[in-house]
Amino acid sequence: MQGANHSAVTEFVFIGFSTFPHLQLMFFLLFLLMYLFTLLGNLIIMATIWSEQSLHTPMYLFLCALSISEIFYTLAIIPRMLADLLSTHHSISFLSCACQMFFSFTFGYTHSFLLTAMGYDRYVAICQPLHYNVLMSPHGCACLVSWSWVGGSMMGTVVTTAIFNLTFCGPNEIHHFGCHVTPLLNLACGKNVLVVAKGVGLVCISVMLGCLLLILLSYAFIVTSLLRIPSAEGWHKAFSTCASHLTVVIVHYGFASVIYLKTKGPQSLEGDTLMGITYTVLTPFLSPIIFSLRNKELKTTMKKTLLSKLYPEKI
Repeated sequence: MQGANHSAVTEFVFIGFSTFPHLQLMFFLLFLLMYLFTLLGNLIIMATIWSEQSLHTPMYLFLCALSISEIFYTLAIIPRMLADLLSTHHSISFLSCACQMFFSFTFGYTHSFLLTAMGYDRYVAICQPLHYNVLMSPHGCACLVSWSWVGGSMMGTVVTTAIFNLTFCGPNEIHHFGCHVTPLLNLACGKNVLVVAKGVGLVCISVMLGCLLLILLSYAFIVTSLLRIPSAEGWHKAFSTCASHLTVVIVHYGFASVIYLKTKGPQSLEGDTLMGITYTVLTPFLSPIIFSLRNKELKTTMKKTLLSKLYPEKI
């Protein structure tokens, strides 16, 4: 990164939690429990899908890929955040900061692309059931998952390269608990900062809204198709397969809008930190809970698998 060679700053210092000195231990315990629950929930979902032959379908393949991306996303940010809550040394090297931004954006946008692919899967299952096996073949599903990861990697590369090609003259205090775009842009100097800020913002928001638009389009066709079903029971059965996905989409884009579409103006350090927590810790924490509770087939299989492990003599 050529711009990095001209930067006076060689490391950054996180000060996101500096305004909560007496709450840091409580935050550490709370976020540690939420992080462990997130890891455990996603690992249980993955293990259940892998071990149960009846769940080897496109919908659960996407869910498994979603759990993997979520594990890596949280791994890129939360362990470092937990370490900073217990430490007095909050600095991070220039290269480590760039790596954290790359991986957080890569897995964050992979998550968005996978949610879009899951919306398409539900559209085909309900609106094009006769063509489902052709359109959602193993090869087709593998391509959708692969392109989701490729798209996430491209977003991570574009954003990280744009930000870390800027010059950072000092100060080096990041008003956040991670290497987020906006706090880093506030530290950059040079004539092209405003252009980069607008460009990165435009790309990020356009991709997020593009994914959301495709999901909404899928559900518009789904609702149109369901209105043709005469029985309420058939309507409920068809839409129940979408409930968990739709709930996660609402949570994902609801919290993302708080981060990306917030109004301009002076923001308090406390407010920025708490808003960052909602998307970094709370959203990944809620996702496995929603999929476990709102998906009847997955919930039943997980319960059966757990009982078989605890009471094998009764199975």
